Amino acid sequence: MSVLIETSVGDMVIDLHTKLCPNTSLNFLKLCKIKYYNFCCFHNVQKDFMVQTGDPTATGKGGESIFGILHGSTERYFPAEIRSKLKHKKMGTVSMAVASDGAEGKGVSGSQFFITTGENLDYLDGKYTVFGEVAEGFDTLEKINSTYCDESGRPYKDIRIKHTYILDDPFNDPEGLQVPDKSPSPTREMLETVRIGEDESIEPELPPEEMEKIKRQREAQAQALTLEMIGDLPFAEVKPPENVLFVCKLNQVTRDEDLELIFSRFGTINSCEIIRDKKSGDSLGYAFIEFENKEDCETAYFKMNNVLIDDRRIKVDFSQSVSKLHKDWLSSKMKKHDGEGYGGSTSLEKRTKYRAGDVKPTDKYDLVFDHTDNYNDEKQKVKKEDKYSSISYREKERDRDRDRENRDRERDRETDKGVRGRNSYSNGKDHSRRRSRSASPPSRRRSDRDKYDRRDNRERDRGRYRSRSRSRSRDRRRDRK
Repeated sequence: MSVLIETSVGDMVIDLHTKLCPNTSLNFLKLCKIKYYNFCCFHNVQKDFMVQTGDPTATGKGGESIFGILHGSTERYFPAEIRSKLKHKKMGTVSMAVASDGAEGKGVSGSQFFITTGENLDYLDGKYTVFGEVAEGFDTLEKINSTYCDESGRPYKDIRIKHTYILDDPFNDPEGLQVPDKSPSPTREMLETVRIGEDESIEPELPPEEMEKIKRQREAQAQALTLEMIGDLPFAEVKPPENVLFVCKLNQVTRDEDLELIFSRFGTINSCEIIRDKKSGDSLGYAFIEFENKEDCETAYFKMNNVLIDDRRIKVDFSQSVSKLHKDWLSSKMKKHDGEGYGGSTSLEKRTKYRAGDVKPTDKYDLVFDHTDNYNDEKQKVKKEDKYSSISYREKERDRDRDRENRDRERDRETDKGVRGRNSYSNGKDHSRRRSRSASPPSRRRSDRDKYDRRDNRERDRGRYRSRSRSRSRDRRRDRK
């Protein structure tokens, strides 16, 4: 009830559910016994879902059951044994592929089977025949699951079944079954399915130095593509100019004219620029010299390296900068499309006006509503209305201030009346003015009363102090006498 499958990446042991799926288990065991699966490749690998094999043609449409091999093409397929107890719950579940063109509308199976590489695939339940599970060899299953595949799921490098060994077979051999003494040779159809053999390598076999060089080239290409995407390079395949020298370790006092005069003896110079600080204007100690010819540039490189200039021994190398090329490329692209499009691209359009009638761009944004044909007159009308509305607003503000002043003036008068009435009442001269005190504004009544009460207390204390001082002075005069 177990089968050992030897593949090109490792071995697997599959245990079969012979009691629940006797027909399917019989078919699988006898196909393994006659070496039918030998040299079959895993033609459909879907990562973390399943791996499928059992088709000698590697197309997903071939293969036949053991009954078709024994009794002819009329019994190429047999009815699928789908059991509700058997589920696709765990990784390593082995199921028979099912086609939907069987008799009476039921599914049928042949020789193709698949092994799940994911868990809880309950949507497969009731559609495919679960007849076994992987008992050993999950590392082999993981290798098949992680292989490189094309768009259709076919691995680039072939993973094939080498041999199948039956560990336990509870079924008797059907009549007419011929078991070969050795593994049969692959047919022409099987040989045509070979892509990259198991003994071949996807990577070329090169010395370590060459492999490191290829690796660096690929990394450089990836980095150049990234710089192109963020806009630092005009295109990824751009190369630095061959007629530009990079000069470094210059003295601070060295000028552009001096450097150009020294290097001009090797040929015509298009430009000589010492890079300076933007704020201070001081030299940063390096420069770029562009020659007209590549040969003159090479001659200057060999002659001027390690030469002493202004008490400094300079270093000369070929420039690796493409900054100037990028600027020239941008400016030429902008000039090329001048008047067409925006930003150097004809597919872009600069939106400076909302309506076709607006000729001059405005600094302010206008709201777009349904207007009449004469839009300029309507704008003037809106401006006049805004002007009148601003005048009426200022008049309202003026009236509001005038009313506020009148109310303040009335409140001050009422306060003064309350103060006079309180003074007369406190002195006891005119008790009839007590009414005016109560007629003062309620908000100020308590505060004013406290204010004048404090003043009366101060005057009373001042009178007591004077009486005491007089008595003391009389005592002192009496003592002198």
